[in-house]
Amino acid sequence: MPKEAIRTDAAPAAVGPYSQAIRAGQFVFTAGQIPLHPDGTLHEGDIQAQTRQVLNNLAAVLKAAGTGLDRVVKCTCFLADMNDFAAMNEVYSEYFEDTPPARSAVEVARLPKDVGIEIEAVALVGGG
Repeated sequence: MPKEAIRTDAAPAAVGPYSQAIRAGQFVFTAGQIPLHPDGTLHEGDIQAQTRQVLNNLAAVLKAAGTGLDRVVKCTCFLADMNDFAAMNEVYSEYFEDTPPARSAVEVARLPKDVGIEIEAVALVGGG
């Protein structure tokens, strides 16, 4: 199955040897997004502000891949502090109102740039 790298200037560029997303067949697999602006500057704010920026970044990457948040089937959320779970969930639920995707949420020891959250997603592309 061929794969295609997805790239958009509407989300932060990859800062290492990885792609913003990969389209493979009917799926798009995103890299984890952290709360950076598309120009690479850190988005300041509490966990809700960070979550909003992360989900906006994911939406931009998915759009570039020809899909959207409404086609996400699985998310993995990485939190620096599980005490932020309820506040993150409040914002997350605004982006995934109808038929929310399957999800895992885990606390991790540390995230890039010492942010509070990182989210990755798998979405469907095309018909079906």
